[in-house]
Amino acid sequence: MQTIKLHNGIEMPMEGFGVFQVSDLSVCERAVSDAIATGYRLIDTASSYKNETAVGAAIRKSGVPREDFFVTSKAFINEMGYERTKAAFQRTLDNLGFDYLDLYLVHMPFGDYYGAWRAMEELYKEGRIRAIGVSNFQSDRIIDLCYTADIKPMVNQLELHPFYQREEELDILREYGIVPQAWAPFAEGMNGMFTNPVLKGIAKRHGKTVAQIILRWNVQRGVGIIPKSVHRNRMEENLDIWDFELSAEDIEQIASLDLARPQMLDPRKPSEVHRLFNYLENPVLTSL
Repeated sequence: MQTIKLHNGIEMPMEGFGVFQVSDLSVCERAVSDAIATGYRLIDTASSYKNETAVGAAIRKSGVPREDFFVTSKAFINEMGYERTKAAFQRTLDNLGFDYLDLYLVHMPFGDYYGAWRAMEELYKEGRIRAIGVSNFQSDRIIDLCYTADIKPMVNQLELHPFYQREEELDILREYGIVPQAWAPFAEGMNGMFTNPVLKGIAKRHGKTVAQIILRWNVQRGVGIIPKSVHRNRMEENLDIWDFELSAEDIEQIASLDLARPQMLDPRKPSEVHRLFNYLENPVLTSL
């Protein structure tokens, strides 16, 4: 497993395991246990996923030392604000059964995330979080936060896949030393991603699957990935991407697939903002 160095010197695995939409706690604990047995050490959860307790239980029962893991969680919109984020962080630690977190993120660019960031900076300086970052922040919000915060974000989790490649935004993240990480790197298979003829052709040339091509493409451009599956064979498939490289021709062909618009989340679209503020009561995946 390759790692990438965050701007504070912390090494983060380039590939991890996500648990979004795995709300059944027994299924989640089993899936995380399988992922750990397969070789994953970065585990990504969030308070809004409502499965932190299962993630923590699987890690504690694994027999693998806590320090070998890189565990991420996130504070949602209802947890924004200095005091609320301090309380949310403690709930997350209690749910996981840990005394520190490797990475804590502002989940969405809404609410009092400036107050939340001040709380996270304090928790980071106290050593209770090893790294802090954001999720779903577009370039203007990233630049504004970098100008006003004491500590720049170390990670920005974004929708990043062949149909939404965001090269200009990635350049800005590189300018500020912020590592991009792709959530839902398959975009839930939307727009026929797994049957796309360009991706299938590249996969055939390399003797790999389309999913492996998509994941490899992201890591080759410096993007971390957190694919999700509750099936162990898919976990193994998603992890088997470190023994080949895409060619310049492959990269050029994938570039032609960019639709230059989000497929899952658009934080600037009014219907999406309404959806996100009501997500905990009505977990609709997208209004796009």
